[in-house]
Amino acid sequence: MLDIKITLTNTPKEKPVDSPKMSFGKISTDHMFVMDYNPEQGWHDARIVPYAPFQLDPATVVFHYAQELFEGLKAYRTADNKIQLFRPECNGQRMIDSSERMCIPPVPVEDFVQAVKALVEVEKDWVPHSEGTSLYIRPFVIATDVGMGVHASHNYTFCIICFPSGAYYAEGIDPVPIYVEDEYIRAAPGLTGFTKCGGNYAASILAGELAARKGYAQVLWLDGVEKKYVEEVGAMNIMFKIDGKIYTAACEGTVLPGVTRRSCIELLRDWGYEVIEGKLAIETVMQAGRDGRLEEVFGTGTAAVVSPVKELNMKGESVYINDGKIGPLTQKLYDNLTGIQWGKIEDTKGWITPVCEG
Repeated sequence: MLDIKITLTNTPKEKPVDSPKMSFGKISTDHMFVMDYNPEQGWHDARIVPYAPFQLDPATVVFHYAQELFEGLKAYRTADNKIQLFRPECNGQRMIDSSERMCIPPVPVEDFVQAVKALVEVEKDWVPHSEGTSLYIRPFVIATDVGMGVHASHNYTFCIICFPSGAYYAEGIDPVPIYVEDEYIRAAPGLTGFTKCGGNYAASILAGELAARKGYAQVLWLDGVEKKYVEEVGAMNIMFKIDGKIYTAACEGTVLPGVTRRSCIELLRDWGYEVIEGKLAIETVMQAGRDGRLEEVFGTGTAAVVSPVKELNMKGESVYINDGKIGPLTQKLYDNLTGIQWGKIEDTKGWITPVCEG
């Protein structure tokens, strides 16, 4: 168990107006969790301190060789003023999996969860009250050795920062159009596609910008070998309902194992749906769309929870889903997941981790 030292700020910030329309990731809370690593002491000096910039040498390894990783989760305020987390142990385990691939010393799951809970409790007044709002939590690890040379760092910093966030669908759920990317790739077998590291996101930016210029909200990535099979969307996993069955790419090294994805699959199977995790050719999806058998398409992720898709465009051809409206199964998933997260629906799955009274 971590011995976390807490130093509170003497100059608290003015909090943003509590509203579903609060911006995302713009205003940090007053404090951050920090912990350091070196080979002699391991992870040590766990502390919560006033939010402040890091002072890093220009030759710090993370700037040059991108040895880093991050996570993303949320804290929710319930109607009876309790603050809770949704499956934080899954984020902690995923960070360990990313750490092993990125040659970063892992933070034990129990320490990860303890650190998140401790910081959220200190910042409980920052967890907004408005419908659909939350406190976004960003844990990350960076390599802090100084000097040139492509090899694993010896020293690291683990940090957690938080941002109050408005409702993702402040104006109501609006299905989005998706562009199928068949030139650039996001990941390939043996690389880092399953990790949550910044390099994956940096490599995806160009395709996302090109898609946005064409009027599309996200990019649907295909596999990096044959450019034939669907994998994931820029910031989400993705699922397809075809002829009553649910299809999604398997997490076999090139797809991020999303916590929301995992939760959706568990609920779908509880409800009696057949969920097929494996290879799904984009041409199969497009043909199902042409034939009217593509019943629903939706992304899954921490930010949106569930995001309905109304259009898929590939090489100039578009197929449209459910007349541009959110499908009934997509709506049911959204209502159940958000209901559990905000305490409106009983948690029978053991997914909720209480933090404190608000």
